[in-house]
Amino acid sequence: MSFTKPVPLSLREWVQSIAGPVQSVRDVSSDRLNSQVWELICATQRVFVKLAPTPKFFGRETRALREVAPSLEPGTVPLLLAADPHQMALLLSPAAGRPAKSLPLTPADQCLMHRQAGSWLSRFHGGPGDLSARDRRDAAAEFVHAVAGAEKHLATSGNLISPQQRRTVQWHVAELGQIGPLPAGYVHGDFQESNWLVKTSPSGSVFGAVDLERARPHAVVADVVHLACGSWLGRPDLEEAFWDGYGRVLTDAEKRALHCLSALDAVSAIAWDVPTGDREIVDRGRAALARLEVQTA
Repeated sequence: MSFTKPVPLSLREWVQSIAGPVQSVRDVSSDRLNSQVWELICATQRVFVKLAPTPKFFGRETRALREVAPSLEPGTVPLLLAADPHQMALLLSPAAGRPAKSLPLTPADQCLMHRQAGSWLSRFHGGPGDLSARDRRDAAAEFVHAVAGAEKHLATSGNLISPQQRRTVQWHVAELGQIGPLPAGYVHGDFQESNWLVKTSPSGSVFGAVDLERARPHAVVADVVHLACGSWLGRPDLEEAFWDGYGRVLTDAEKRALHCLSALDAVSAIAWDVPTGDREIVDRGRAALARLEVQTA
């Protein structure tokens, strides 16, 4: 069951100081427990206001919206209208389109969407020269964080995973440490269909994406883990369309890393069941580990 969250009074007053009196409010938060997003119709414009769940996420999304979003095609990502670090609030313009998950897409439409997604993500990632020396160090450190996170999730998951599944994760953790430097960029961090928008018209369709709170420097292959473990399963046509749009395919080292990161994502999903009881996510994690067990058997 979901509950409509009211806009805090201080947040409403902040929005009104920028966009004018609020005429209507709609809670558009996702199913995540810490998601707080509202659509507001104000006197001068339609806006979205989002409360970041942590200072880290606030900083990541603010930077992505300020430094990366303006270089993308207009309307394909929200623009940052204002930010309040005290409330960890972001005031955003609407992005064009409707949530991809809500659209009745044909297989051909889905291929087009994944091709456009690949093209959009390639622009978002940018090139090696777009990262500072600090960014490149941060990207390299992400693998250290991933390994530490896997160890924590293994401890948290307890008997939710079998001894064989635990060995599968540990094998992939060790394998990840053997992979050398990978192409890095500015990743979206949660690139999956639930965060995609599609605008259709007689002249064609426009792809967009939202929810940049996990955007950061990282190996670019990390951005396709959710797709490889989700939308692309049993749909090689979608994967092919995506890489056609992206402009290149994965290197051999990136393919190895993708398998490893998929194992780490799977144990993270299973551990997520402990505090939330989200069976859909834990089942996704179990299915991913089962596939990896077959590949490493």
